[in-house]
Amino acid sequence: MYTPQGTLSRKELVDRYAPLVKRLAYQLMARLPASVEIDDLIQNGMVGLLDALARFQDGQGAQFETYAVQRIRGAMLDGLREADWLPRGLRQEMRRVEAAIQKLEHELGRQPAESELAAALGMSLSEYQKLLADARGCQLVYLEDLVEEDEDFLDRHASETVSDPLAQLEDADLRTRLAAAIAALPEREKLVMALYYEQELNLREIGAILDVTESRVCQLHSQAIARLRAALFKEEASEASRRKRKKAPKAAQKEAGGR
Repeated sequence: MYTPQGTLSRKELVDRYAPLVKRLAYQLMARLPASVEIDDLIQNGMVGLLDALARFQDGQGAQFETYAVQRIRGAMLDGLREADWLPRGLRQEMRRVEAAIQKLEHELGRQPAESELAAALGMSLSEYQKLLADARGCQLVYLEDLVEEDEDFLDRHASETVSDPLAQLEDADLRTRLAAAIAALPEREKLVMALYYEQELNLREIGAILDVTESRVCQLHSQAIARLRAALFKEEASEASRRKRKKAPKAAQKEAGGR
């Protein structure tokens, strides 16, 4: 049914885009452990769809679908965070991997090899590769997910009447840094990222191209994401340190002036 303004009703719009929610849920499900329920993803995705319909001025057409995809996917990711489905121990282990990557990059002046990372972590190569395989799903690397873990996606991407120039610059800076971090990946991991996120191939299809097992592709993917997170968060920490150093002299001058 149509509204008095000649547009589709909210219910009609929800029915029209519900298949989009399911499609995105099944795409994301392929990247997650079996313990995650598809119904939970769909439910969270519907929240994102409703939010998109409420915020978008003209809830029809291809432009809306592009906008809705972002918000549906983000709502699914937020739901995963809130459910805290990743074992705490595994989360801590992946933080150790990221810290080891940063340390070895600084010492070696290049990307460390798997064997070097395993040794730095006090693991055998097989133990390290098992850790990477177990981390499947914890390393979701949609651009919007490379932020602080307690920040809500929907709040982060709320539609504003007037755009914030500073926010736009920060977003452009993040994209630039992410592109640079991807370019610095070892060639095989860079290829996995391109096939997975640009070509949208699944792990089995990528394995066939690389002539390796699906499990090995999963390991390469987890390691690539750990490298990206290490690179991005290292730069953020450096920038925060620079800002703190700049503020210190001003604070000292202000305190001296007040005496």
